[in-house]
Amino acid sequence: MSEINKNTKKPASIQISPAYEQWRLLKDKLARYGVVAGGLGVIVAIVLIFFYLLYVVYPLFISASVEPVDHYAAPEQALGKTILLEMEEQNEVAARFTESGQVVFFEVATGKVLLTQAVAIPEGVKITSFSQGSPINEGAVIYGLSDGRAIVVKHQYKATYPDNKRLITPSLKYPLGETPLVIDTTGAALEKIAVKIGSDASTVIVKSAGKIRLVNFTKEQSLFADEAALTRIDAVLEVSADNVETILVDKDEANLYLLSADGRLSYIDISNKNSPLLRQEQNVVTAGQRITSVSFLNGDLSLLIGDSSGQVSQWSMIRDKLNHRTMEKIRVFKVSDKAVVAINAEQRRKGFMAIDADGVLGIYHSTAERQLIKQQIGQAQPVAAVLSPRANGLLVELTDGQMHFWRVDNEHPEVSIKSLWQEVWYESYPKPDYIWQSSSASNDFEPKYSLTPLVFGTLKAAFYAMWVAIPLALMGAIYTAYFMAPGMRIYVKPTIEIMGALPTVILGFLAGLWLAPFMEAHLGGVFALLMILPLGVMLFAYAWLHLPKKLAQKIPEGWGAAFLIPVILLSGWFAFSVSVPLETWLFNGSLRDWFKSSLGIGYDQRNALVVGIAMGFAVIPTIFSIAEDAIFSVPKHLTVGSLALGATPWQTMSRVVLLTASPGIFSAVMIGFGRAVGETMIVLMATGNTPVMDLSVFQGLRTLAANIAVEMPESEVDSTHYRILFLAALVLFVFTFIFNTLAEVIRQRLREKYSSL
Repeated sequence: MSEINKNTKKPASIQISPAYEQWRLLKDKLARYGVVAGGLGVIVAIVLIFFYLLYVVYPLFISASVEPVDHYAAPEQALGKTILLEMEEQNEVAARFTESGQVVFFEVATGKVLLTQAVAIPEGVKITSFSQGSPINEGAVIYGLSDGRAIVVKHQYKATYPDNKRLITPSLKYPLGETPLVIDTTGAALEKIAVKIGSDASTVIVKSAGKIRLVNFTKEQSLFADEAALTRIDAVLEVSADNVETILVDKDEANLYLLSADGRLSYIDISNKNSPLLRQEQNVVTAGQRITSVSFLNGDLSLLIGDSSGQVSQWSMIRDKLNHRTMEKIRVFKVSDKAVVAINAEQRRKGFMAIDADGVLGIYHSTAERQLIKQQIGQAQPVAAVLSPRANGLLVELTDGQMHFWRVDNEHPEVSIKSLWQEVWYESYPKPDYIWQSSSASNDFEPKYSLTPLVFGTLKAAFYAMWVAIPLALMGAIYTAYFMAPGMRIYVKPTIEIMGALPTVILGFLAGLWLAPFMEAHLGGVFALLMILPLGVMLFAYAWLHLPKKLAQKIPEGWGAAFLIPVILLSGWFAFSVSVPLETWLFNGSLRDWFKSSLGIGYDQRNALVVGIAMGFAVIPTIFSIAEDAIFSVPKHLTVGSLALGATPWQTMSRVVLLTASPGIFSAVMIGFGRAVGETMIVLMATGNTPVMDLSVFQGLRTLAANIAVEMPESEVDSTHYRILFLAALVLFVFTFIFNTLAEVIRQRLREKYSSL
């Protein structure tokens, strides 16, 4: 024995060369630094994304500003007092209309006179009234004359480029002819006047001889004459003309508004020119106050009424419960404590400027209910003021004879906390509401940028997706990791994980084009399945417990779930087979119609139920995989110890395994929720993409992610719409970041709490 021990050789120790040791340490450092660099890179990328989104969004909340450019003496003051200022869209040429019928065109920057032209007023006739048509409609104005006639003039600007330099040439045009039109056939002076010029018809409203008269001119082109003939319709309105100071006609020549200085508004329907109809009379200012300035808001759907108390109220036409059109006050803006003497609306947005008697300027946006600027523009009182067509310039004439030109920087007036997150009373709507509608075919469209319906739709889609995914994924993970036979698990787990690799556009395509129509046609079967499937599974479980012992012993442990597959298929087949007879028997042939008629619940084909099922299948693999790994990784000594102490497998699973795996299960649910919140293609294709706020599972929705995907390609770079879409992305980013951070904190606490088991 001793000889054997002597002859036994000791194993030689492994000798590692210094060069190899250094190489191994180098690889270790490289791996460590690579992991650190990767982690830091992820953090840096997230931070950069956040700051880039913030960089694009930040201009939305920059306050507007006005900057004085120059001031000079009003040109050609000897020609009379200014009754209207106009400016072309390049802010290069302006026009001053005087009470004597002269029009002075001058350079905005210097006041240099370019052209002075007299309106073709007949000799011996005086100008008794004046009014501006729609600024958008080529700048039409009308002069009312002392002999009952009127003349319509348009100021226009032609741009040419001699020597590659822009030259704007102003001129006057007479759209209804240079000869004054007879309005009042009695020859009475036209005390007040208003006009709207259309392509085929024009309407003139006047106050003369104590009456309100309507004259409509229609152009009729003859086949044999070069010039169009004018046919007219005359009507005398059966309304009081007492104290009427302002007459306004909307752009459609369908609605007429008469306002008196003491605050009375008369709304008259003139869509039928032969028989105008008085629809409403009411006071629009508080007792003791007077109307001092009136203007249409862009689009002519709202009136802006300034009063002697320094307020501007917005009155919009809405339809009441009986479908009658009425004017309602929807918001009020406070300019100052002095009377509002001038209101000028923007021509392309729902903004306007107001100036009080002390020369305090306020610029506002009606939809956002936001005061953008409040600034003193001079010590003297204003005589006339105008915003440029692009709302980037302001020209004001004061009583001291000075003309002031200001540059206006007001890029994104539509955005405010209220317009983004609160209910807004939009024009022509019966009440305040949350609405997203970013574009329309008309230039006077009121943009509706409420993010609330999009956030609501995002959470609604995620809720119904998780409502489908969490029970199936977690129950499946528990069974697969704890009860299923290893031989079956090696097929089930990879199969479900492969589901996660399916492109979501395929799931959305199937949901929108196959699942949604199928569910609409078999809605009764869907509800029947919710009852038949659990009943079938319970009956199968009861039968399983009462199998003969010899037969039960032949079935390998953990393979019982495989026998549920035919049960589930048969239950589904039976549920959809009885769908039509069930609807015929219980719901008069249509469950959808019964929902609508009996419960008042509408059914859209592409709805939250469809997206919940489709997106649930997209989320299930994520939740299942992480939760199954967490449950399967619970140390075996905990399971064996619990069973050894007499606990049943169910008790061990519910009181030991699930508690130990709870951090991983919670992480799985949170990651799945984040996946559902950020999903785009399924929601886009399976919900109808309608931004409505309705909790019903049978109504559609629009999410933040889907909205960005749909509207970003068609948005103008750096526009308000473009930046609000980035704001939606920032909201989604911040929401996900906060939610995941809270989830991580909770996960860590669960881990610390149950790590000692």
